[in-house]
Amino acid sequence: MTGPAIRVENLCKQYGSVLAVDDVSFEIAPGELVGFLGQNGAGKTTTMRILTTFMPASSGRASVAGHDVMYESMGVRNNLGYLQESVPLYPEMRVEEYLTYRAKLKKIERTTRTARIDYCIERCRVKGVRRRLLNTLSKGYRQRVGLADALLADPKVLILDEPLTGLDPIQQDETLGAIRELGGQHTVLFSSHHLPDVEKVCDRVIIIDRGKIRFDDKLSNLSKRAPKFIFEVRGPHDAVEGFFKGYSGVEAVGVKTVGDNVGEYEVSTLDGQDLREPIIKKLVEHHWGVRRVEVRRVKVEDIFSRVVYGRD
Repeated sequence: MTGPAIRVENLCKQYGSVLAVDDVSFEIAPGELVGFLGQNGAGKTTTMRILTTFMPASSGRASVAGHDVMYESMGVRNNLGYLQESVPLYPEMRVEEYLTYRAKLKKIERTTRTARIDYCIERCRVKGVRRRLLNTLSKGYRQRVGLADALLADPKVLILDEPLTGLDPIQQDETLGAIRELGGQHTVLFSSHHLPDVEKVCDRVIIIDRGKIRFDDKLSNLSKRAPKFIFEVRGPHDAVEGFFKGYSGVEAVGVKTVGDNVGEYEVSTLDGQDLREPIIKKLVEHHWGVRRVEVRRVKVEDIFSRVVYGRD
């Protein structure tokens, strides 16, 4: 594939007076695994439904695998695997029977059909339940059967809408493991409310809020951002806070009371320089008790809180 796997240009979707998607633009390269984040009603699902040709945009353009979602919808569908938040399955069918039926609908060649079904069953970790009725499966297994269905035609692009919703922690880890393994071989765009899990598997994060893209960056760039240093200190609050604010190289100080005469001081330094050792030495010289020191790296949750809730 030449060019972006997904391209979105000035995309808008309006429902009456409500602008659900407002001038959204982004590109996703082949093989990227991208988390698409936002609150309920932020515009995530609407954007995904436009990309999957389930609904038209009000204006703007979008393409998947080089095919325009408005004018080449069959080209998009032939190159796309889509997993909805609530997977529509036939409860009276068995897993293998259902995937065989879906493979026929997707016109997978008979000579390769069985091998492809076996591959997807293995890849999505549903081998142990392949002969069970779908209505007897847990939601975690049903999600993975839906993922196997999305993979059947070996699509270039996968769009997964809230694949972790309703899963217990073990099921989430298993589903995330299956998604992680897809990166590189497939372009994956998936939405989730589980921010730490997104951080575990994604190459990049896009945050949408009130219909607009508010953040778009690779996670590797987050690790390069200056960390904050947390000091939990026993001592007079005003004096300790004044010490930190007056210390050379300290840019900003946040204060939170932890207990009687104990405070947590969140310290930002110029250029992220590590001043822990000299600061601890001075704190000890003042006979203040240093109870805890922690380096707090920038996480997806921090970015999300700042972008969506307007707080650091």
